[in-house]
Amino acid sequence: MTVKELKGKEEMLAQLSVMQELYPNLTIETYTSLLDGMLPNNRYGQVAIFHENVCIGIAGFWIGTKVWCGAYLEIDNLVVAEKFRSLGAGKMMFDYLSSKASHEGCNMMALDSYTNNFKAHKFFYNEGFGPKGFHFIRILDENGIR
Repeated sequence: MTVKELKGKEEMLAQLSVMQELYPNLTIETYTSLLDGMLPNNRYGQVAIFHENVCIGIAGFWIGTKVWCGAYLEIDNLVVAEKFRSLGAGKMMFDYLSSKASHEGCNMMALDSYTNNFKAHKFFYNEGFGPKGFHFIRILDENGIR
């Protein structure tokens, strides 16, 4: 398995099928539109895991700055194709992103996870993540939430 940082929208769109394991109803049109809004920021990127030249895992990430923590890297939409789970792909992405965060001068890494995603929580704890607080949301358009 190899880790590759995806460069540009076309490389990201080419891995849509893996992202659809997390969001089955995500269309190419919607994904294109979302990336068009995210990429100009220049602080969004994606890493992917390839096994025999096939993408088996993907994670988005944001690099930002907040008053309370300074520079940080936030992992966004991490997914490994179901038949490739438990082979170390998630750990490879975490290790890559941890190194990237250090290289970018980040003070911490963060991620959000649904409260009922217990298998992922165990993995996140094993990778050194722990809850710091609550992520409160107020839904304004139910149709826009995946």
